[in-house]
Amino acid sequence: MKRRDLTNLMGLGLLASSLPVAIAACQADSTQGGAGGNDGFVSLGTVADLDAQGALANGDVQGKNVAVIRDPKSPGAVVAVSAVCTHAGCTVAWDSAQGVFVCPCHGGRFNANGTVNSGPTRQPLGTFEAKIDGDRVLVKV
Repeated sequence: MKRRDLTNLMGLGLLASSLPVAIAACQADSTQGGAGGNDGFVSLGTVADLDAQGALANGDVQGKNVAVIRDPKSPGAVVAVSAVCTHAGCTVAWDSAQGVFVCPCHGGRFNANGTVNSGPTRQPLGTFEAKIDGDRVLVKV
């Protein structure tokens, strides 16, 4: 083996061994959502946006479709649920007037905490840990 080939292989090995560290560093920054610390929470939006819209929804929080609303039992807290109906996989929407998540496909309804209210589905929506930190709404998926 020539010295040049050995040097090239060593350089390639060094580059390959540092790649996981670089990827992990980038992922840690993207999951913090500006919340500080590496506690796994992602910023979904601001409290002002939540109050103006009645709900915050995001089609992709680490691969999950999440909806966040104010907790009806504790207005200072938030509730986060999967926005994917457990019956047919359609995206549910928050109906603040009725206080339920509604599935547009088959009329399924889910309570604010994700439990089944009515409709063809028997399984509740998945839930996630959520909190308010300053002016940000944070979710851990």
